[in-house]
Amino acid sequence: MPRLAAATQYSPPFGPVADPFKTAAARSCDGGRVTVKLDAVAPFLAGHGRVLDRRRFELMQGSGRAEEVLAAVAAYRNPDGGYGWGLEPDLRAPESQPGGALHAFEVFAELGPVTTPHATQLCDWLESVSLPGGGLPFAFPVADPVASAPFWTGADPAVFSLQSTAFATSVALRVAEHDPAVAAHPWLARATEACLRAIRSIEEMPHAIELNFAIHLLDAAYDRYPEVDELLTKLGKFLPDNGIVPVAGGSEGEALRPLDFSPTPGPARRLFTADAIEADLTRLEQGQQPDGAWTVDFASYSPAAALEWRGYATVGAISVLRANSRLG
Repeated sequence: MPRLAAATQYSPPFGPVADPFKTAAARSCDGGRVTVKLDAVAPFLAGHGRVLDRRRFELMQGSGRAEEVLAAVAAYRNPDGGYGWGLEPDLRAPESQPGGALHAFEVFAELGPVTTPHATQLCDWLESVSLPGGGLPFAFPVADPVASAPFWTGADPAVFSLQSTAFATSVALRVAEHDPAVAAHPWLARATEACLRAIRSIEEMPHAIELNFAIHLLDAAYDRYPEVDELLTKLGKFLPDNGIVPVAGGSEGEALRPLDFSPTPGPARRLFTADAIEADLTRLEQGQQPDGAWTVDFASYSPAAALEWRGYATVGAISVLRANSRLG
């Protein structure tokens, strides 16, 4: 489940939002094994989650329909084909943004094999706003910064960002696995190549979040570009043995962990030991709180975002546990 920036590089004017639900982890044991209480998730989402995450969870549980999820994400869509309006919870502004593109592509990837023309229209928008080299800036200007994180509202729209380009492109590549129109879109090839150029030039340890999305990009592009295997080895040298990388500028104790870098089995999984993955899966299983949801370890910039991140993290945790055969 992605975090897009270190949440406390700047302090919100009202201070980081306290999470009133963050309590000791709920554990239900069966022969010593922690079990996730799926029946506690829907009540939490009903009281505190976005409609989008409620619909995503219903689809995961087999009680929802793809068109209902598409209708929910369409509420964040702009006429230009991009996404804003707080789809990235710490960017409340309405303008279309790379962060919104990531979250929209995530939904389109989950819906496979169902496709939507909105996916290719999002590629059209990304192509129209890309920088000359094919990449994206961290964010575009917003007219009203209220309740948005300053790292979003203060970004330079003329400067290439590997982080933003990789986080949008990596998930678009996942959509391309089942959507031929996205796979053939010229934006996707140019953006992927921009990321690969930037990764080739990395010589020193990048910021943890940039490293995370660069690895996601390589994992998603593995079957398309022969050089990816070598580049994965290169980035793997920046990972410690336990796979835990502190987030510079983040909240106290904020870190990226093996399942952040490699949430599902794939090429990037070889960067981590089996013990590191097993320990992180156990951590994730044990992360469900008594109210039925998971938490995040970074600060939020509005009361709405604090709750929205929890719903997003909860759907993400269930998805990752299922993809790793830890849930039925």
